[in-house]
Amino acid sequence: MLQIARFVFNPFRENTYVVWDSSGEGLVVDPGNNYPKEHAALADFIDKNNILLKVVVATHGHYDHVCGAGFIKERYGVPFALCSTDEYVYCTSAFDGSRYQFSFEQVPYEIDLAAGAPVRFGETVLKPLPTPGHTLGGVCLYSEQAKVIFTGDTIMCGTVGRTDLKGSDHPTLMRSIISQILPLPDEVEIYPGHGPQSTIGSERASNPFLN
Repeated sequence: MLQIARFVFNPFRENTYVVWDSSGEGLVVDPGNNYPKEHAALADFIDKNNILLKVVVATHGHYDHVCGAGFIKERYGVPFALCSTDEYVYCTSAFDGSRYQFSFEQVPYEIDLAAGAPVRFGETVLKPLPTPGHTLGGVCLYSEQAKVIFTGDTIMCGTVGRTDLKGSDHPTLMRSIISQILPLPDEVEIYPGHGPQSTIGSERASNPFLN
């Protein structure tokens, strides 16, 4: 059984997820922990629940989704996974984020999600779905078995990701949502990069950007 804990971090109220299964193994999705108290809250939860982290994954390279990767890599010795198509966004993220009191260093990513290989831990498989639009290398992480998807800033409850940023494009984003997200079953739970949880069925029925 997949278990998911959400933390709301940094000035942009970004959702960072700790995900683990009955094996005790897990990962962190979108490490937005930026301040010492956020690092401490995340580490305290992981350690108290005896979660054996195997990887830290970012759905895209924006600073509010990657700023905690270095802390997690250093503390737990796990690899960082990112789509290489987002390398430019990621490599400029610390500079861009400094305007909003983000202070972190980029760390190398060892796993390239552009290759399409599943992200695995314990009994769980997360399939990276390419969803460019919000950024060139945006991906969503889908577990068919658990019927959950981590969508980053591709689609959120009642809205979609911004497309007024460098490397973003609204028609591309909408094609990604229509081709990769909406074909999934209605009951699939959406864990977005910002805001509350939703489902595919709910977004298909009521998201104003899709109607």
